[in-house]
Amino acid sequence: MSNPRPGPDEFDEEELIRSEFDSIVSGLSLDESAPTTYLDELDARQDTHRFIPPNPPRQSPRAMWRAIKRAVNRWFNRGYHEDDGATL
Repeated sequence: MSNPRPGPDEFDEEELIRSEFDSIVSGLSLDESAPTTYLDELDARQDTHRFIPPNPPRQSPRAMWRAIKRAVNRWFNRGYHEDDGATL
């Protein structure tokens, strides 16, 4: 059986919900004269904080081979060899 008339607790809850909704809506501005919207501001913020990958200069095959050789020599001539997790 459903009760057609709300009890005192149900009325208080409904009134509380309405008052919360009214307080939220009263803070909103429907003024559309602003040049930007909130979404425009979000898009602009994302553009300024995005990652820009580095663009290293191109190397000739000879320069790349020299860089590889230097890296391998540095790796072999490092001080401590054990427990580094790498093996050749």
